[in-house]
Parts: sequence; structure tokens; C-alpha cells
Amino acid sequence: VQLQASGGGLVQAGGSLRLSCVASGRIFSNNVMGWYRQAPGKQRELVASITSGGTTNYAHSAEGRFTISRDNAKNTVYLLMISLQPEDTAVYFCYTHHRYAGRSWGQGTLVTVSS
Repeated sequence: VQLQASGGGLVQAGGSLRLSCVASGRIFSNNVMGWYRQAPGKQRELVASITSGGTTNYAHSAEGRFTISRDNAKNTVYLLMISLQPEDTAVYFCYTHHRYAGRSWGQGTLVTVSS
């Protein structure tokens, strides 16, 4: 599976961005798609995930500000981020996970939030 993320950029504090990630290749149904992020000097952390059935899971830091969604017909997962803060600055990685196929990662897209 190949994943192509896009939508990162520079935004002022309080602004918003929408990340997209398109999966291609041998894609299994009933998978989980989601986003991790890695800030400079920190470990990669889960931001949000969504099952093929639409069940979502959010990190505490993302609840109320970020919304994950997916379009199964387009094999695409989205992350709408509002009220961005400087601490949200990180490289955001999309992923897909299937219990038999394992996990695949996208290349990452940089989000920079200026104060």
C-alpha cells in the first residue's frame, strides 16, 4: 500500500488546515486509517484514527479541535484541524493498518503553526 499525504503548510495560531491522505495499491477493506505526528525532539504520537465503519479515536490533545473522516470509495482519509496552536507544529504522518496486511505509512506532511 502506498500513501500520499498533502495539505500541510504554515498557518498562524488560531487558523485551520485540512490534511488529506490517499491510499493506493493493494488495499484491504476493514482497515484502520489515521494520523500520527512527530514534533522536533519528540516521539511520534497518535493524533486520530478511524475504522472503515467510521468509528473514531482521538488523542486528548486533538479532541474538540480535530476531526478525522474518510471516503472509502476514494481510499482517502482527512484530518480537519481548527484552532491550531504552536504546539501542534509537527510532521503529520498518515497510516493504514490491517490485521493481516500490517501497517503502511505515508511520507509525512509538515504543519507549522506560528504564534
